[in-house]
Amino acid sequence: MATGEGGLRERKKRETRFALSQAAIRLTLERGWENVSVEDIAAAANVSERTFRNYFTGKAEAIVASHVERGRRTAEALRERPAGEPLWDALVNALVAQFEPPRPQASDTPPPGYAAALQKLLAEPAVQYEVFRAHATAQDELTAAVAERTGTDPADLYPQTVAAVVSAGLGTALSRWARNPTGSLGALLREVFDGIRAGLPDPR
Repeated sequence: MATGEGGLRERKKRETRFALSQAAIRLTLERGWENVSVEDIAAAANVSERTFRNYFTGKAEAIVASHVERGRRTAEALRERPAGEPLWDALVNALVAQFEPPRPQASDTPPPGYAAALQKLLAEPAVQYEVFRAHATAQDELTAAVAERTGTDPADLYPQTVAAVVSAGLGTALSRWARNPTGSLGALLREVFDGIRAGLPDPR
């Protein structure tokens, strides 16, 4: 019973973190970095400023928390993939599931000015620092999941290398999409990883 309650509490904490992160992203893209306060973010997520401070040290950490959560979910999804599925198929399917909605909707199309606002937000030094930290956290989570799936140790070179390659591929796709956020991010991720799995042959 206690374990179940602990799991429920942890899930609710993650949901609150994600809601705060989504509110922070939405508000800063709409109003600009300088025009959004911690109080604004907390109000948008229907929590107190004190609750926000329980989860994050500031706006930048809140904004990047969505990426941290997606990294955690990717590792969890990899663990849930069929045991007989080839590793890279399982990795790509687990990753794409975090970015590709089951049913595309009209609301998924970014509004005018979204790309410029996103580029400006990602150029903030505080956000860049948190993105660096988030990549490291996500890579550690994935390393552990790859090690479990392959029967290796997280300290071994193989799972660390696989996780690093996934992180680089994801970062490339996200950077490309951020410059022109139209079309399917899932399709772009699959294109990137198709090239990686093929050994990145000479395009000529």
